[in-house]
Amino acid sequence: MKAIILAGGFGQRLKAILPNIPKPMAPIQDKPFLAYLLDYLQSQGVNHVVIAVHYLGDYIRTYFQCQYRNIKISYVEEDEPLGTGGAIIHALATFHGQDPLFVLNGDTFVKFNYRAMYQQHIHQQSIITMGLRQMDDCARYGKVMATHSVVTTFKEKGEVGPGLINAGVYLINPNLFENFKLPKHFSIENDFLYPYVSEIKPQAFVTDNYFIDIGIPEDYARVQAEWKEIVVEQ
Repeated sequence: MKAIILAGGFGQRLKAILPNIPKPMAPIQDKPFLAYLLDYLQSQGVNHVVIAVHYLGDYIRTYFQCQYRNIKISYVEEDEPLGTGGAIIHALATFHGQDPLFVLNGDTFVKFNYRAMYQQHIHQQSIITMGLRQMDDCARYGKVMATHSVVTTFKEKGEVGPGLINAGVYLINPNLFENFKLPKHFSIENDFLYPYVSEIKPQAFVTDNYFIDIGIPEDYARVQAEWKEIVVEQ
């Protein structure tokens, strides 16, 4: 299985504590957050990862080179920020064939069963499957509404209460964007999923397993205490 990791963001909210480190490389114990994510991907059967880089991209390249454990690593460089959607399209050009591939945020870790997600995607003949996480309070993230395992609507951030959130993991077919007129720079969430949800009918793959997004200092501090949750037994 193959994956794209989006690692080009500026990490504005962590800059005060990590001024010269790209967010996915934030240190947790003795290694960067991204290494834990790659460890988990390998345990789930992923053997080729393309990392989309921009801000301090050389920091990531220097650390991982072209191989991490049993994972082949390639890179695509954004000359300018393309947004999550633009970065995905840019990275898709490096793959051949029509096999589905995972897309992940480089600052988020969630214990999905990737093999089961892949099987559901194939069985349902989906063009995109969204990894969703059950939360006690969705206010920070916004809610995702699903009926019979199909995503139907999205609700803005700020609505309190339990529900499902977008966990930042997708399984997509390489031709996902072909029939849509999209700008060079766009957000997969705001500019694609939200307006076209009724056309693309994303499959919902739900978990309540461990989830952490280190995008804010509070959660970066939390993962330092909970680091064993993201360790894969060798």
